[in-house]
Amino acid sequence: MTIAVCPGSYDPVTSGHLDVIERSASFFDQVHVVVAVNMAKTPLFPEQERVSMIHEALAADGYSDIRVASTDGLITDYCKRVGATVIVKGLRQNGDYEAELGMALVNRKLSGVETLFLPADPLREHISSTIVKDVARHGGNIEGMVPDNVIGRLQAAMSEGRG
Repeated sequence: MTIAVCPGSYDPVTSGHLDVIERSASFFDQVHVVVAVNMAKTPLFPEQERVSMIHEALAADGYSDIRVASTDGLITDYCKRVGATVIVKGLRQNGDYEAELGMALVNRKLSGVETLFLPADPLREHISSTIVKDVARHGGNIEGMVPDNVIGRLQAAMSEGRG
């Protein structure tokens, strides 16, 4: 069985993230979406809420068999723990490759786990969690940029002054 891991901060999960995750499910026997907790960052949403939002969005799209978890350790340690042999990362045209390549090489050195880069859907490659939060912060329409279950949560977070 081939197990893949799709790691990210997912703060919040976007339609671009879901596209990469769902496409990964067609290639691998099992896919784990892993919310990577980075103590150096201050996320808008707590870890478990990010996990819940991803799980709900995937279930709404009919992907209830994709596993969703979180880790505050190295992604390679998570991969070893679950027997994953590949990490899947989506790439946009904004310099993602340069940032992700170094990480991919380190991950391979640490654990032997390879990284597969999937190009972003051209209709979604402009979407990032940062842009979505900025649009929401200014009252803009984020429909289609994030799953429906995220819209209300993001708007509430902004109205509470968290963003």
